Amino acid sequence: MLPAGARLRSSADFRSVMRSGARSGRRTLVVHVALTGDASRMAGFAVSKAVGGAVVRNRVKRRLRAIMSTRLHDLPAGTSVVIRALPPAADAPFEDLASDVDGALRHALAKATR
Repeated sequence: MLPAGARLRSSADFRSVMRSGARSGRRTLVVHVALTGDASRMAGFAVSKAVGGAVVRNRVKRRLRAIMSTRLHDLPAGTSVVIRALPPAADAPFEDLASDVDGALRHALAKATR
C-alpha cells in the first residue's frame, strides 16, 4: 500500500497541487501533477459523493491507492499528485482505472515538465 508519509493530507496541499499543477483527464478520473522541488513524492485522492455512497467511494480510493503505490517510485523526486475520481470510476474495472491513471499521469507529467 501507499506509505503514510507519501500521502497528501492537508487541504492546503491539495489546493496547491490542484491550482498550480498540470492537469490531464480521462473518462474515470482527472490527474493533477505539481513539481514541488522537495525530495518527497506524494499522492492524494479526492473522491466526491457524486461517485457514490461511502462504500463505493472507499473502494475507489483503495483501488487508486493500490495503483499509485506501484507507480509513485517511478515519478521524479519532488512530484505531488492529486487524483480526482469522476462518477464513472465507481463502475470501472481495476484494469481500466490503472490504464486511465497511467495515461493521465504520463500526459500531466509531460505538461508539468515543459
